[in-house]
Formats: sequence, structure tokens, C-alpha cells
Amino acid sequence: MRKYDLITPEGTKDFLFEECLVRREIEQDLHDLFRSKGYSELTTPGLEFFDVFQSESGHYPQERLYKLTDSKGRLLVLRPESTMPIARVAATRLRDASLPLRLCYNQTVYRFEPALKGRSDEITQAGIELLGSSSYLADVEMITTAIESLASFSSDNVSFSLELGDAGVFKELMRELNATPEERENIRYLIETKNYPALNDVLDTMDDVKVAAALKKLPALFGGEEVFDKASQLYSNERIDEILMDLRKLYKDISTVIGKGRLTVDLGMVNNADYYTGVIIKGYLEGYGEEVLSGGRYNKLLSDFGYDIPATGFAINVDAVANVRMKDQPAQLQPADAVIFAAPGYEMKAAKVSQELRSKGQVVEFAFFDSLDLVREYARESRIGKVVVVDEEITEVQ
Repeated sequence: MRKYDLITPEGTKDFLFEECLVRREIEQDLHDLFRSKGYSELTTPGLEFFDVFQSESGHYPQERLYKLTDSKGRLLVLRPESTMPIARVAATRLRDASLPLRLCYNQTVYRFEPALKGRSDEITQAGIELLGSSSYLADVEMITTAIESLASFSSDNVSFSLELGDAGVFKELMRELNATPEERENIRYLIETKNYPALNDVLDTMDDVKVAAALKKLPALFGGEEVFDKASQLYSNERIDEILMDLRKLYKDISTVIGKGRLTVDLGMVNNADYYTGVIIKGYLEGYGEEVLSGGRYNKLLSDFGYDIPATGFAINVDAVANVRMKDQPAQLQPADAVIFAAPGYEMKAAKVSQELRSKGQVVEFAFFDSLDLVREYARESRIGKVVVVDEEITEVQ
């Protein structure tokens, strides 16, 4: 007995006409932007081996993975994100390519999202990966490209903003904290979700009082340039001082591009992906409660695949952007320019006429009706302005 043949699985949906149109426009705009900066597109398989997502730098929680086996019993997963597969490609098929590598993509990812959160398990992502440079300019290119992407989504009614952080602050504090891997992951999650009560309870059990006190306040370290002074007073060592100095310079430089009103610093920003090692960013659109763009620097991930080069990049949730745009600027499908009614015996002549019209850039439909009156009625309902009758003659009628 079939029970689920008329519905989609939880976390998925059907996209209909206007939604597909808006998504395609966004994808094309992003593709054009990335290509204008020298990025080349690639696509990775929807199926990957489980091991790809279990590296030391980029361990992906297996409870969030869609898993299956191949004909040899090997464990596969549906691609949950794009950066790790691209790291695999760079370390293998692109290993001999000249650096830096500028790669872009537009593909679907699949991952279990928490129930009742309203998030999709199937997401279209578009993004860039800049591989082979650890320079400051590479970070600037990544962030300014992210800003240009966000700006292309904005309108008079929809503003955008960017959050700037550095994973190094959290990682340095955790390096000095005497905690188990499980405790470290729990602390990371509690800081990411800004769950202050639970975070305090966990850190109160730690012996490293000064480090624990700094971690407690890390989620609250967000705002403008004043955040850097607060952070330096909270905890100081050579590495953290260096990170804060570099991040302050980046904040000042990026604020000249985006304006301080759109740019905030968040030192409590720790992404789901644990492979980030330096600068991290999140981009937001007014009208959507979560980030639509996220990324940053990940200098150790490719070494897990045997290719030790630095990297940075970001991904955009195309579905989220389309959701915002549909609310702000509802799309309308344009009607065909003409509909052709072929008299019996003149079908092939009608096909030739339609080809000629389409070669001129017109959208042309065939009319599958038995009478001209029905064709006219269909044209009126479909807002098609021209009816072309094909028999011995070719006649345009109203």
C-alpha cells in the first residue's frame, strides 16, 4: 500500500514556476559575478564516500548526514556541503594546476536539519573557493566578493549586513582549556547558539578559571570597533593579540567598502564547520532570520587530503535569497508572444513557421485545439497577444 506517493519528504519541497525563475536569475547573476573575477565552475558528485567528511580538520557530524551504501557495501553520503568535496578535487585532479585556484560552484547539498526549525534538508548552494594563497589580499577578495553578492540581492526594501570574526580566537582559547574533545565540541555549539546558561554551567566545571571566564563572555563580544578593546582586556596572549590586531585592520578596511552601519564584529561567531582557521564571515538579508552567506579561511583542510595549501571561500544559500526576493519582488511569468493554430494537414508548415518566429527571439506555442474560437479563448486567458493561423496562407488574427 502506497502511503507517501503524493508528498515530499520532510525538509524538501517542490519549486514551481515563479520560484524556479527567481532562483535561476539569482544563480545566473552569481555565476556572472564569479566569472568576472576569474573563477571557473566545477561540479562535484551528489554522492561522496563517507570518509571525505571525516578528516581531522573537517569532521562533519554523522548524525546530520544522509547515508547509504554502494554495491560493494561501502558507506556513501549525499553531499552535505561543497567545500570538502572541492578540497578532494583540488588535492587530486587539480593538484598540478597553477596556484592560486579560483573555483566556483552551484549545486545542491543535503543534510539533516533539527526538527521544528523550519530549515530545509535540501539546499542549493552557490559559492567560491580561492585556493593557494594566504595573503591579506586573498581575504579582501573573498570578503568584497561576498559584499558584492549581498548587494546584488538587496533593494530599496531589503538591506544587507555582514558579520566579521576570526575562528582563531575561539581555537586559541580552547587550546589553552583542559577539556575533552566532547566537551570542546559542546562548548563550541553553546557559543555558536549563544546559550549563555548552559555555557556557564559547563565552564563552571573547568579548572582553567581565566580561560573559562573569557569563553563565557565570548558570545557577547559583538558590535563595532569597541569589541577589539573589550576582547583584549578579557584575555591576552601573543597569538590572540596578533589575531585581534589583524582583524581590526581588516574591519577598518572593509568598513570603507560596506560602511560601518552594515558591518559588525562577532568574536563569538563559530561556524558549524570546524575547519575554519582564521577570518570568518556571515551575511544577512533583511527579512530572513538566519545568515544567507557564510564562509572564511580554512588553511588546514586541504592538508588532510594530502595537499598542504591555504584556502578561503564562502557559500550562499540560494533558496534563502530567493525566498527574500519573492517576498520583496514577486515574479511574474511572461506569456508567450504568439500561439500557432495549424489547420489539418498543415502541421509541418506550422512547425516551420514557429521555427522562423523563434529564430527572431519570440516565444511561440502550438495550439492543441480543434477550433479557432477555442484558440482565441486560450490566448485571452493566457495573455498571449498574437494568434497565427497556418493553412494555405499564414494569417495573424486577434
